[in-house]
Parts: sequence; structure tokens; C-alpha cells
Amino acid sequence: MDAATAAPWNLSPLLQLLLLGALLAAVPLAWIALRHRAPAARLRALTGLTLFLCFDLVLFGAFTRLTDSGLGCPDWPGCYGNASPLGAQHHIAAAQSLLPDGPVTHAKAWIEMLHRYFATAVGALITVLAVMSWRLHRRGTPGVISPWWSTATLVWVCLQGAFGALTVTMKLYPAIVTAHLLGGLGLLALLAAQSQAFNGPGSRPLALTPGLRRGLWALAALTLGQIALGGWVSTNYAVLACSDFPTCQGRWWPDMDFANGFTLQRALGSTGEGGNLPFPALTAIHFTHRLMALALLAALALVAWRLVRLNDAQARRWAGALLALGAWQLASGVSNVVLGWPLLAAVAHTGGAAALTVTLSLMLMRAHSGARLAAVPARRGAPPDLVPGARYR
Repeated sequence: MDAATAAPWNLSPLLQLLLLGALLAAVPLAWIALRHRAPAARLRALTGLTLFLCFDLVLFGAFTRLTDSGLGCPDWPGCYGNASPLGAQHHIAAAQSLLPDGPVTHAKAWIEMLHRYFATAVGALITVLAVMSWRLHRRGTPGVISPWWSTATLVWVCLQGAFGALTVTMKLYPAIVTAHLLGGLGLLALLAAQSQAFNGPGSRPLALTPGLRRGLWALAALTLGQIALGGWVSTNYAVLACSDFPTCQGRWWPDMDFANGFTLQRALGSTGEGGNLPFPALTAIHFTHRLMALALLAALALVAWRLVRLNDAQARRWAGALLALGAWQLASGVSNVVLGWPLLAAVAHTGGAAALTVTLSLMLMRAHSGARLAAVPARRGAPPDLVPGARYR
């Protein structure tokens, strides 16, 4: 390994990184242990705190990608075989001297490694979450949800770590980077679902009609598709393919190359055959995201309207949250285009997608609880006290 290059894989600093992640995770764990004495309360608090930190990690991951720091350390899991950029200063300086504005600089190396430290700490918290869940489940501790939730989350975060490694070793391969983004949002959904499954204070079931529950699932599926498209736009650097709004390149239907734009098996900036990716391909990616945004905003408005019609205070609050997030995404998305993709607007757009993921996950879990409770009187043959639109105490 010379001063300017690094082998994609170098596992020598792995143990040091794991120890550092454990030390970082010890801080929130100690805080929870001091504030909560009951085991079930500790587990509930750890789930909520891990959800919060995972949300922050998704935002920092977006910041890492948007500052072009994804290859700030071109090997994995360390930086030129070191646990921090401090031990790799000579290699980083050599790479930066060859390409001053290239992927490897001192600032980008630190951003990339801080992201890895943060991710390792979140992984450590999820590991503790799984261990605690199984221990309390075997003891029969009341108020503890199924440990398979945390087990699934642990498996998911391990897969997410693997995609993070591939993001570096495969040199920002667009399909891998997009999958890594979706994996982070999947973690948020799992943790949000667990936070509601505890049925703690404030997690009142949401009573919906069967049709509205199906509509909520359809909205979640549409949101997932739109987030995947947004990730594809970002990882292919197609945001500025259209620099005007509402038209694109001054036209309502610009020249587009969908075949090359949506070829998944290709390197960054290349076609599937290895040639340079044509600009109409980037336009197709961007414009498809715009069209899907219109569909998603319409769906958000429809579901919010149906929630308001339930004449329930909780449903109206959820409707307001959906409309607010839709407005946030519209404003930040348009700002990315007309302001030339500023970093703040770009991170805010990812944050809005993450917040929408968490919101829909919470709503679906509460709707599931509402449907389960409403079915109890019907199974017993008694007049139902819990009906769609009713208030739960």
C-alpha cells in the first residue's frame, strides 16, 4: 500500500473500532440506567433513545454523502488501516496533494470516520437491546414486547453495516448506496414500531376504518418507492439535471433516457456497458422523482382528509403531521432545485423522508392496535365499545 492508495479491505483496526463504539454506547446506557430502575422501563427508554440516535445517524449519513465524504477513507473499516485519520495523516496528505478537491482530504476523512464511529455505537445499542429483550422475556418480566422485534433489528443493522462496507469498497456504486439509505430508514421503521409496541404512555391506539388502514399501508408503500427514487437521484447526482421549476430545462417534457437512467447494474457515472452516462439519463431520473412526488403529495392529502373526517382529536393530529411533512418535503425539494442543491436543503430533504418514515410506522402500529382492540368485543359476541373513530382511554 503506497501513500496515496489503500486496499479496499483492511480489518486490522476492527477491534479498536468495536471498542470505541462500545465506549460511545456506554454513555447513553449509563444515562438510562441512572434514570430508570424498572427493567421494562429501561428497555422502553433504550428503544426510544436508540430510535432518536438512529434518526441522527441517518442525517449524518446524508451529510457524509452530500459532502462527498463517502470515500474520505478509501478502505474499510478504518482509514488506511488505522482506527482514526490521526494515524493516516501521511496517506491522506499524499492523496490530497495529488487531487486537492478529490475524494480524500483531511476534512472528508474525519467526516467519514465519525460516521463509522456513530454507526458502530448505534449497532452496540441495538445489540444491548436484543440481549436485554431476551433476558427479560425469559424471566417473564411484565410489560416487555416480543424479543423477536429486537432480534430482527439486530440482523437488520448487521446487514446495514455490510452495505456500508460495500459502499466504500465498491466506490459508491449507486445501487449499493441507495440500498444503504433504504436500510437506514428500515432501521428507523423497526425501532419506531417497537417504541409503539410497548403501549407506554402516549401510545394510544388509533381507530381507523378498514379502508383507511389499507389506504395508510398504500401510502407507506408509495412513500417507500419515492424515497428509493430520491436516493437514486442523490446517488447519481441527478438533482441539478433540472435547474428550474416547475418546468425542467425550460420544457414540460424534456429529453429523457429511461433505459440508461434506471439500469441498476452499473458504476457511478457509467452506463451498463461501461460508457459515460448520458445527460438525458440523469434527466429521466430527476423527472421521474418529480412525477412520483406529485402522486405522493396527493396521497398524503387524501389520507389526511380522511383522517380529519373521523372527527377524532388524535386522528386530526396525525393528519396535521402528514400535511406538515408533505409541505416540508415540497419546500426542501424545490429549494434543492432552484438554489443549486445547497447542503442544508439537501440534508433537510433526507430528514423529512426519515421523519415521514417514522410517522407512518407509528401510525401503522397504532392502527394495528386499534384494529386488534376493536375486534375483541366482536369475537365475544358483545356490542362493540371500540369502533372506528371512537376515542380510546
